[in-house]
Amino acid sequence: MFVVRQLSVIVITKNEEDRIGRCLDSVKNIASEIIVFDSGSTDNTVEIAREYTSHVFITDWQGYGIQKQRALEKATCEWVLSIDADEEVDEKLAKAIINLLEQDVIKYKAYKVRWKNIIFGKATRFGRTARAPMRLFERANAKFDGAIVHEKVVYEGGAGLIKQGYLNHYSIRDFEHLLYKNRLYALLMAKKKHEKGKKSFGLPVAVVRALISFMQIYIFRLGILDGSRGLLYAIMFAQYTFNKYAGLWAYEQEKDL
Repeated sequence: MFVVRQLSVIVITKNEEDRIGRCLDSVKNIASEIIVFDSGSTDNTVEIAREYTSHVFITDWQGYGIQKQRALEKATCEWVLSIDADEEVDEKLAKAIINLLEQDVIKYKAYKVRWKNIIFGKATRFGRTARAPMRLFERANAKFDGAIVHEKVVYEGGAGLIKQGYLNHYSIRDFEHLLYKNRLYALLMAKKKHEKGKKSFGLPVAVVRALISFMQIYIFRLGILDGSRGLLYAIMFAQYTFNKYAGLWAYEQEKDL
């Protein structure tokens, strides 16, 4: 006997007309409802989203955590899948999610899914990209924290891992976009750490942290096996790490101005 559990898919957007169709198309057959929260797109993102769902909301922007919590509060199904506009559920993952929700008893109240980063048209398998983010969870058991960036799902109990399929992540449009995201996220993380009272311990420590990040990604997490893409990603993440702590240091100096 199958237990029928419905699934809400939530997505937040802004100027994603080149990617939102692929994202929503990948979940349309597994979602009982799709909820899109847009924060002021000036392209055709909203129009494309409305081709897939009537649950499209336009609101202001107060950070990733707050925006995803807003979307979550609109969800009505027992289970929720949270994905980003630059992500795509592949066929094996979609089937695995359906199979999980049809089980008589589900062991965990939250599940991680495997991530596959697509960089300049090719997947990377190692380095920092080989992660499994928490994306599928029981609605009544979870909420998003209010982080401005790198938000997390807060839930009770343990978490499982769906080992079939991947969440394809098309995070980089081109090199200019890579530079833009690197800068943006470094600034946001510096602000987040400053607001939490974290210390930079100076620019020399920022350099050391950057070098450690490079070694972790390129050597210890085998980013070297991803060839040129692995090297580029390790260098860019090392740069991001330096900029994040250099930004934190800069915030600390403002009190003396």
